[in-house]
Amino acid sequence: MIAALLSLALLAKVPAGMVPIPAGAYHPLFAMRNAPTRVAAFAVDRAPVTRGEFLIFVRANPAWRRSAIKPSLAGASYLSDWPSDLDAGNRTSRDQPVRNVSWFAARAYCAARGKRLPTTDEWEYVAAADEKRRDATSDPAFIQRLIAMYTNHRGGFRNVYGVDDLHADGWEWTADFNSAMSAMSAGDSMARGDGAHGGHHDLGCAGAAFGAADPSNYPAFLRSTVRAGLTRQSATSHLGFRCAM
Repeated sequence: MIAALLSLALLAKVPAGMVPIPAGAYHPLFAMRNAPTRVAAFAVDRAPVTRGEFLIFVRANPAWRRSAIKPSLAGASYLSDWPSDLDAGNRTSRDQPVRNVSWFAARAYCAARGKRLPTTDEWEYVAAADEKRRDATSDPAFIQRLIAMYTNHRGGFRNVYGVDDLHADGWEWTADFNSAMSAMSAGDSMARGDGAHGGHHDLGCAGAAFGAADPSNYPAFLRSTVRAGLTRQSATSHLGFRCAM
């Protein structure tokens, strides 16, 4: 009862630009048990953080500008598609999702807004939805649609919760981005910090099917592969983020 009341209180105070997500459950790709994973109610940004929004952040926080960023917080590609420290491009460019940001930078941005990065469970729970269903992952047509989006990076949609473009605009950071692979492997690139590509690609490719809850969910394998290849300093041209609370 207390948990339900807290969930209702959270959903009643969702800030503008965010979407309330009701509590529920989903089946992770690499489940440690057969039962679904419960996800508490939370809120998430309707859309990915844009270059213009991130520009406001770096203006107010000089340590996160491209010329000032510490190598321990971001790789060499950090904001490499910006003309300069405080130039995120023209108006059209500033309306596009920000890319080439590290996990550290994404987390700092969310914290500055009184938010946080979504957990992988939260992200995957919301990403299972299409326009009409909270869980469309058993539909082969939905799976093929996502594969096409990941190939072309276009064709986004607003899902049943009201969340935009989770799949079309590239990959997105989560707070615990390689936790699932860490559970399946003795190593952990997040802890080792062993370069821009981590060490779990063997699990993310064909070998990842072993022990998977749904071997037919290829989009989930792709997401796991991308996450497994990241470190917290990674900054790539197809990797952005959105915040949660």
